[in-house]
Amino acid sequence: MSKVRGVRGATTAADASVEALEDATVDMVNTLVSANGIEPDDIAAVMFTTSPDLVSDFPARAARERIPGWEHVPLINSHEMAVPHGQARCIRMLVLWNTDKAQDEIEHIYLREAHNLRQR
Repeated sequence: MSKVRGVRGATTAADASVEALEDATVDMVNTLVSANGIEPDDIAAVMFTTSPDLVSDFPARAARERIPGWEHVPLINSHEMAVPHGQARCIRMLVLWNTDKAQDEIEHIYLREAHNLRQR
């Protein structure tokens, strides 16, 4: 039976530029999708958040324009809370995915400096 599962991902941008945000976003999305075998048609929605220091562009724009098949996936952006010890230049995503996989079969992805946010 198919269920909606949450798949988490996080990464960091090399700096606060549009190019760095876009490159980090595309890398994270491609890695997460590949690791889990996610097809765009099975995605209910994706939420991206950025740390408060990333304001140059929207991660959703990068995903919509650079990930094949994602032009019709519902995407939204938001900011993380401005917690003093939060990860700098951080981009996170939550994919709501329709899948038959069990919760413990899902691979959450933490790249670059975001690897310290969660143990696999």
